[in-house]
Amino acid sequence: MTGSFNRRGSAALALVVAMGIAILPATAASADVTIDGPINLGTATAFGVLGASTVTNTGPTNITGDLGLSPGTSITGFPPGIVLGTQEPTTAVAAQAQADLTTAYNVAASLTPTSSGLSDLVGLSLTPGVYSGPTLSLSGDLTLAGTAESVWVFQADSTLITSSASRILLTGGASSCNVFWKVGSSATLGTASQFVGTLMASQSITATTSATVQGRLLADNGAVTLDSNVITRPAGCEDASTTVVLASPTFTSGAPTATATVGTPYTSTVTASGNPASSFRISAGGLPTGLTLDATSGVISGTPTTAGSFAFTVTASNGVSPDASQSSTVTVAAAAAVGISATSPGLTSSATRASAAGELAATGADLTPILVLSFLLLALGGTLLVRSSRSR
Repeated sequence: MTGSFNRRGSAALALVVAMGIAILPATAASADVTIDGPINLGTATAFGVLGASTVTNTGPTNITGDLGLSPGTSITGFPPGIVLGTQEPTTAVAAQAQADLTTAYNVAASLTPTSSGLSDLVGLSLTPGVYSGPTLSLSGDLTLAGTAESVWVFQADSTLITSSASRILLTGGASSCNVFWKVGSSATLGTASQFVGTLMASQSITATTSATVQGRLLADNGAVTLDSNVITRPAGCEDASTTVVLASPTFTSGAPTATATVGTPYTSTVTASGNPASSFRISAGGLPTGLTLDATSGVISGTPTTAGSFAFTVTASNGVSPDASQSSTVTVAAAAAVGISATSPGLTSSATRASAAGELAATGADLTPILVLSFLLLALGGTLLVRSSRSR
């Protein structure tokens, strides 16, 4: 008996544990990436190009932003190059910009990587974060997917080399204001390549023929060499003196309301934390027929049209990995039948029987007495008619 009881108790305990696991909400781990920035460039923010030893240009280079040099003394090639800003050759302004560049470079170097050991970035679509590698290169297209508040920092221990016609593409509202490259030695931008971000090289920077830059070329200790380039310093950027904390989504709401009824309006809302704000989508299964999910607000609403059980997964995304997912089931009941109860007050016994039989209840006066009287009168009239004909 005792053994039987123990076996039953163990089975019950196992069942309780299994049920507890089954009802736990589906969650995903949240990750925070703290970035001191956008990297604070100080007075170097104003510069499109800043060199240390020399700045040399060939061809019709166009720089939107200031051009500076310190402590070197040689800026050549302007004209034919054009500077849509101020030239600061060996000035106190340039010297201060170089000091601020050194500070920004060290801040970028100190960040803990989100992902390390990278080399060629071709074909990647990267969410906001810090990415590092011994050497970095780009032989094709790199996509940076995020929002206007998203920040990327790339750390190359030694060199950065981009190939001819390579491109950096921004999606989802991502801004060149918030892309930073820390290069431990020198950087080379390939012919006709399209580069995005502020490039901070410890040594020299070379932009080959027709390379374009949405950002800045800032050399901390070496030269900047240009050749028929277009360099556009980012404008309208946010204040870089504050700390930006990017956080992946975490659901803050429970599962959507589990029951619904055909023909009855339904609404339920899912919410998630994170920075930037999350958007929502159905990533598996499907909502009950008649319901939709608002990607921005997380509101599930509509009027169900079909009874049944509907399993689906809602995923929250904000460009910071990992996404969060929540699996749910909504059961839609059929609409209640509308009719008159067989026991409703005021129904006669005949109406009750008709209702119980599934028929419509009779309404109005009871015609039975009139029908009987009519039958008797007809019978009497027939008898009198027969007698009358016999007497003739």
